[in-house]
Amino acid sequence: MSDQKTLVLTGASRGIGHATVKRFSAEGWRVLTCSRQPFDPRCPWPGGEANHIEIDLADPNKTIAAIETIKDKVGGKIHALVNNAGISPKGAGGARLNTLDTDLRTWGHVFHVNFFASVILARGLKDELTAAKGSIVNVTSIAGSRVHPFAGAAYATSKAALAALTREMAHDFGPLGVRVNAIAPGEVETAILSPGTDKIVEKLPMQRLGQPKEVADVIWFLCSDQSSYISGAEIEVNGAQHV
Repeated sequence: MSDQKTLVLTGASRGIGHATVKRFSAEGWRVLTCSRQPFDPRCPWPGGEANHIEIDLADPNKTIAAIETIKDKVGGKIHALVNNAGISPKGAGGARLNTLDTDLRTWGHVFHVNFFASVILARGLKDELTAAKGSIVNVTSIAGSRVHPFAGAAYATSKAALAALTREMAHDFGPLGVRVNAIAPGEVETAILSPGTDKIVEKLPMQRLGQPKEVADVIWFLCSDQSSYISGAEIEVNGAQHV
C-alpha cells in the first residue's frame, strides 16, 4: 500500500531497538532495520529479511555507502529516522573505562557509532525525510548529563554530544519541515545492563527498571502526529532518576 509509512532504525537487533520495531510494525509501518548483525530469522516481524540492512556504523565509509542502499529501498520518503545504535565498551572484567584509561582508538570507535553515524545518516537521507515531513529521534542517555557508575567516559561524552547535535539539527532541519528530538533512557531492562544495577534501582524514585516497550512508546510518540510541535527536545525516560 502506497500510504504505508517507513521507519529507518539503527541498532535494531535487541533491547530498545527490538521493542521499537515491534511498536512501529504494530502501527502498520514498514521498518528498515540497520544493524552490524545479519538478519536473525527469529526476529518476529513481517518482511524482516527484505527490510534489513547490514551496516557497520563504526566505519564512516561503510555508513556513507549504506545510504545509497537505504535510498534504493525507501522509494523517496522516510517518515522517521531513529538513531538508536550505541556501543559502551568495558575494560577487563567489565571495568568502567574512564578518561584516564580509554585508548584513543576506543574513543574514535565509540564516537563513530554513537555520534557521527547519526549526523551522516540524517544528512544523507535529508531529501527523503523532507519529502515525508518526517521526524528524527536520537537515543541519548542519562549518562550524557552526569557521571554514571557503569557507563564509560567515551560513551557518556558521545551521548552528551548527541544531545547537543539534536539541538543543532532541530535548528537546521526545522525549515525543511523535519522535527528532531532525543530521548534519554535511564536504567532499562536490556542486555547492556551491568551487574550492580540493582543498587541504582533501589535509589530511583520509581524503584524499578524501565521496560524497552516504555522507551519505544516515547519514540513512537515523537514520530507521530501527536508531537507535531515538539522539536529540539530531549525527553528523560528514566523513572525520575535525573531529579
